[in-house]
Amino acid sequence: MGEEMKWLGTLMMGLAAGTAGLLCRDYFAAAFNYVEQDLADKLTRLRYSTRRLRSYVTLWLIAMGASFFGFWLVLDSWIFAIVITLLLSGLPWYVIRRLAEYRRQKIEDQLADAMVTLANAIRAGLSLPQALEMLAAQSPRPINTEFHQIVGEYKLGKTLERTLLEAKDRLKSENFALFAAAMLASHESGGRLNETVERIAQSVLELQRLERKIMSETAQARKSAIYMAIVPAFVLVVYYFVDPENTRLLFVTAFGQFILAIALLLNIIAYFWARKILSPDI
Repeated sequence: MGEEMKWLGTLMMGLAAGTAGLLCRDYFAAAFNYVEQDLADKLTRLRYSTRRLRSYVTLWLIAMGASFFGFWLVLDSWIFAIVITLLLSGLPWYVIRRLAEYRRQKIEDQLADAMVTLANAIRAGLSLPQALEMLAAQSPRPINTEFHQIVGEYKLGKTLERTLLEAKDRLKSENFALFAAAMLASHESGGRLNETVERIAQSVLELQRLERKIMSETAQARKSAIYMAIVPAFVLVVYYFVDPENTRLLFVTAFGQFILAIALLLNIIAYFWARKILSPDI
């Protein structure tokens, strides 16, 4: 009888999910498009192809639904099934966003040295395209791949203005936007690019110095945020040895599972909130 009720509940949840999907299809379509566009932007920054991204996102959604019903049948808890499915479904998106942000930050850190090298090359008599080609050959990864693409597209016939604007849109970097604006202004008006780039480089270096100072001063607080996220799980394990019967109720009763789910949600929110507060924004 219990097994029949489980299958009946699974069927009812499937029908409810299908009905909700039909009634809220416009909202689901908007959310789907947002996720697809955000992933496409991050994958473009990571220089991965987005040609089959829609198919991958669709398979991702199907896997989410399958994992929900699978965990529900295995764990016999729709609350845990929802929590685990949401965590697993959000993990790939979070990892891709973090990798894209890490690459963007690394380019930001390398940009000031690239500006100084460009200014020295122009002072030595090289033209702007020649200086960019030298940067592509001498700069470290990952910024050299961006200069390689700029130089390659320029050699294939694109205008320098278009290649720089596309790179600015691709990188989403404020410092590179200043860098590109200075190069475009000098290329169009014939100003002294090396002096302008040097001033921008000094400003970028000063901002990086301030960011590193803030990061060093908030290092202990960021570690505390990590400890804060880990401690509840440690406390739960300790309570299991102190009072196993009542702790077990958190896992075998619907109300206990609901409390654990809410506690996990609040813990995740607190961790990301702390990261947001401690992130330097100069």
